[in-house]
Amino acid sequence: LANPGHGLEKMQASAAMYLGMQLLLPGEWAPSHRHTPNAVRMVVEGEGAWTTVGGEKCPMSRGDLILTPTGLWHEHGHDGKEPVVWLDVLDLPLVYYMEASYHVDGERQTVVPGRGDRAYARGGLVPTPVFARGDKAYPMLRYPWADARASLLALAADRPELEAVQLTYTNPETGADAQNILGFYALMLRPGQSLRLPARSPAMVFHQIEGRTSVAIGEQSFTIEAADTCCAPGYTAATLKNLSADQPAFVFIADESPLHRKLGVFEDRG
Repeated sequence: LANPGHGLEKMQASAAMYLGMQLLLPGEWAPSHRHTPNAVRMVVEGEGAWTTVGGEKCPMSRGDLILTPTGLWHEHGHDGKEPVVWLDVLDLPLVYYMEASYHVDGERQTVVPGRGDRAYARGGLVPTPVFARGDKAYPMLRYPWADARASLLALAADRPELEAVQLTYTNPETGADAQNILGFYALMLRPGQSLRLPARSPAMVFHQIEGRTSVAIGEQSFTIEAADTCCAPGYTAATLKNLSADQPAFVFIADESPLHRKLGVFEDRG
């Protein structure tokens, strides 16, 4: 998904984000490979596909977020009966600019027992076998949409005064962002709600999971429905409005906040 503001030949959504759509048909297999850019898969539609990352087999359902971090072997397969589509979000433009991007093909992985989304299924509780904390850089690779959606609804019910019903995808062992360069979030808009997001230095990507939302970015405005994606440049405020009067809207957001904070250039202009 090439942002024309950066030039179609560059094939990037922002200075640090690459977006792409991938289709996997029943019976297809995308062979094992690894690369330096970090990537995530946000499942757009379909059931029955899976991604194996570092030996962990992650089912893919609509709205699930699946990490394929730098250097980890990963492959995709499809045992279902309908096409599966997902949105890829990578930090490829930055890694490519640093001349650190490479891709290596590998052999089919052996699936190992255990799934991080089960081991870390409850907030505030982490596995500690014989009192030992885990040392994996990425202990949780699949973030089920069913869990994120339920958490958003619970947060909205518990905090009716809360303007932004928003969650961050994090590393459950450290509390840090799920990946090192890009940040990922789930946002719920109450029925009819309008929410202004401040002008911050990082660019943002909005992907509609459920509902219809109008997005005003600077002088431009869009209406996005389920499976639609749009991008807001850095230093630009964005206003999101749920177009339904009786149903919540759910939006996935990716941004460059972790990168900006590490570089010391993060700014919130309100």
